[in-house]
Amino acid sequence: MAAKAKKVYTCSACGGVSPTWRGQCPRCGAWNTLVEGLAGPGGSKALASASATPVPLGSHPGEDFTPAPTGIDGLDRVLGGGLTPGGAVLLGGEPGIGKSTLLLQLAGLAAASGRRVVYVSGEESLPQLKARAERLGVLHEGLLAAATTDAGAAVDILGATPAPDLVIVDSVQTMHVSGVEGAPGSVSQVRGVAASCVEAAKRGQACLMLVGHVTKDGQIAGPKLLEHMVDTVLYLEGERRHLFRILRVLKNRYGPTDELLVMEMRERGLSEVPDPSTFFLGDRDPAVSGSAVVMAVEGRRPFAVEVQALAAKSFLSMPRRAALGLDVGRLHLLLAVLEKRLRLNLGQVDLYAKIGGGLKIPDPGLDLGIAAAVLSSFYDRPLPAGAVFWGEVDLSGRIRPVAGHDTRLKQAERLGYGPILCPNAAGLGSKVETLPDLARLLFAKA
Repeated sequence: MAAKAKKVYTCSACGGVSPTWRGQCPRCGAWNTLVEGLAGPGGSKALASASATPVPLGSHPGEDFTPAPTGIDGLDRVLGGGLTPGGAVLLGGEPGIGKSTLLLQLAGLAAASGRRVVYVSGEESLPQLKARAERLGVLHEGLLAAATTDAGAAVDILGATPAPDLVIVDSVQTMHVSGVEGAPGSVSQVRGVAASCVEAAKRGQACLMLVGHVTKDGQIAGPKLLEHMVDTVLYLEGERRHLFRILRVLKNRYGPTDELLVMEMRERGLSEVPDPSTFFLGDRDPAVSGSAVVMAVEGRRPFAVEVQALAAKSFLSMPRRAALGLDVGRLHLLLAVLEKRLRLNLGQVDLYAKIGGGLKIPDPGLDLGIAAAVLSSFYDRPLPAGAVFWGEVDLSGRIRPVAGHDTRLKQAERLGYGPILCPNAAGLGSKVETLPDLARLLFAKA
């Protein structure tokens, strides 16, 4: 007689399993995240393999992990050299941001170089895939495709003979594995699909690329365990209404984790922006108040971005504060410091701030540029033409150094910016160490 299926409760945040329901996950501490399911053959026993037998590590023959180039120089840099045989890569991003476009381009380039590539799609039919590949100009005889939502088919493809060099599964939330309770996209199914595909990739020499959707708060959907299963986690971000995209590395076992790739969406797909130093400035008018140039650092690459601020008279009892591309809490903090240290009355104005080009940058070095832009709009006086800012503002009003100072300085000098206003650097004939210094140097006659 078959054993009765046992109920378990899986955490939707971390993937932890509890035999009984609890209000709080015993693993990660999150509240109300345990979802009822059944313990099936897709559990931990199904993941056991012959490699669980201990062997002397020094005498193990090892494998060749030399990465293969993707055909996109920037992507090779982000991945640490290219696609690693037996490696698993997870690409996350919002719907419509260009994940499938990027991977179809990658598949076409790999097929054109003579490698065996299989694109497994659970979201599109084969005619749709062919039409998109023709539009992108990547249709090639060596590019194979399969339209299925069965994870078992993807596992069979990974273990096929001859073995493929690259297998793309789009997406992990649309696939399902037999023997695991839950609908496609549920915590148990996402975990089962990823575990079976990653295990099959590790047994062979194929590089596996999984596509993952994101939740409304920007996290990759499914249990956090999904990110721990793979070797590399990439995140494609940007505004769908803008042309640019940024590919970030959140985790990489084979390369750097502080790299990024700036791309532009065109009619024939995504293309790399070779020098994004001034790409996000657009048609900036330096004669307009409330606009400041900040030398930001994302990953290892410095580039200039425009920080805009607008101070307008408020007719509300509670003036408005809004921010795009930066944390609104950080804006509130900077406004409080400006009001306290410079004795400004900001309670009668609405204040808005944004980063030009639709960028989202968490760099603390933006603080000084935001403060300068707010003051420029408040006094309605433009900043000096060619001025560039970076530095972190603390609660005392002092300007603190930030990471990548030398990199920012070299890039600012290479682009011909001046004056340069940053911590411990001479600007406009004096050093900028506090917010009163900044206000005195820029708006002495305000």
